[in-house]
Amino acid sequence: MKNTGITDEREDEAHRSSEIGQRIKAFRTTRRLTLRQLGEMTDTTASFISQLERGLSGVNTSTLMRIAGAMGIGLPDLFEQQLRSPHHVLTRAARPALPPSEGYRKMLLSRRPIREFEVYVGEFDSGGSTGERPYVHGGTNEMFLVLRGEVELTLGSDILILKQGDSIEYSTSTPHKTRNVGSEMAEVLWIISPPTSRVGELDKYIPRTSLATGPDQDSES
Repeated sequence: MKNTGITDEREDEAHRSSEIGQRIKAFRTTRRLTLRQLGEMTDTTASFISQLERGLSGVNTSTLMRIAGAMGIGLPDLFEQQLRSPHHVLTRAARPALPPSEGYRKMLLSRRPIREFEVYVGEFDSGGSTGERPYVHGGTNEMFLVLRGEVELTLGSDILILKQGDSIEYSTSTPHKTRNVGSEMAEVLWIISPPTSRVGELDKYIPRTSLATGPDQDSES
């Protein structure tokens, strides 16, 4: 006599594996990662990733965590049962932000999980900058837009002055940094596609209300 309970469980497991595989493929392709690249990033192989995406191979939690981390998403993003509503208003006050540094504040505008692109806004006090040294992140495309103020943008050996409304595109592999050379606060926008941030970097962005209330809450406990 056929054990329908065991059969149903196996069918459910196969369905879950197929869904997870489809989500992995969707995130991988939007990030323009090949099977081999993702395999190398996660200490697996192109063949394993291919089988996983087609639902033909099982996978343990630690490997899924490495795969998610390599693509800049969290483990729960591979298990979500339905897409979240795309119509979500992020208020200015609720923007997740890095802990503020002297003269510079950076906030994340993209909703997690980061999919096709990521967007950040930066606020610079007069003289504030992203740091003394230029930085790089990956090798994808970045658009830089000045929302207000006047900034100096260093791109490799070039030093450019951009004012409100000016924009420029460049590769994220080009060393770059930003400095406010105006007398008033400057605000800029970074748009990066495909995304380059990993989940550990995104975890550093927390709601600014938490930045304000966290220390007080800790002192009361």
